[in-house]
Amino acid sequence: MGAAMNPPGLSEVKAPSMRRKGRLQLLLILLVTVGPMVLATFMYKLNFWVPEGRSYHGELIANGQTRADLGVPADEQRWQMLVTSPGECTEDCQQLVYLARQIQIGLGRDASRASHALASPGPQSPDYEARLSREYPQLQRYPLALDKYAPMVEGKPGPHLWIIDPHGNLVLRYGAQVNGKDLLNDLRQLLKLSNIG
Repeated sequence: MGAAMNPPGLSEVKAPSMRRKGRLQLLLILLVTVGPMVLATFMYKLNFWVPEGRSYHGELIANGQTRADLGVPADEQRWQMLVTSPGECTEDCQQLVYLARQIQIGLGRDASRASHALASPGPQSPDYEARLSREYPQLQRYPLALDKYAPMVEGKPGPHLWIIDPHGNLVLRYGAQVNGKDLLNDLRQLLKLSNIG
């Protein structure tokens, strides 16, 4: 009678079914955890399904280039707004230097997380040098190696303003006609998202 209630072989039928169910669950867990990482890697490497929309206003520099690649020997541990001029700092360059200082002031309580700087191949005119000393006491000054700088801005002459992270990586580049409000918004967003600098 006991044999009729529990026919032989029923446990053998349940075991493979449960094993299949367990394997399916394991496969689903792996697919959910590893799948997005694999998909993201392929999207990055093959450049497909990349969204066209963006929230920044400058030109994104996402190829691992650093301040040294730009031809500027500096070691700043904060976020930096670096103005580069391949020659004398004329009106457009001077406007960018002014804007960089105003943006730093505009950061308010985060102002200490950023700095502003000017890189040029040589000294400026005596009048502008005096003005920089008088009006921009916190402006950092660096030499600019034109042999490294020229390939970085090929086809885009004139002064540029670069946002550089605390590790020295180039993040964004702006031309002389940049809108100050857009630049401030970009830098605020970077500071908000960053846990460095």
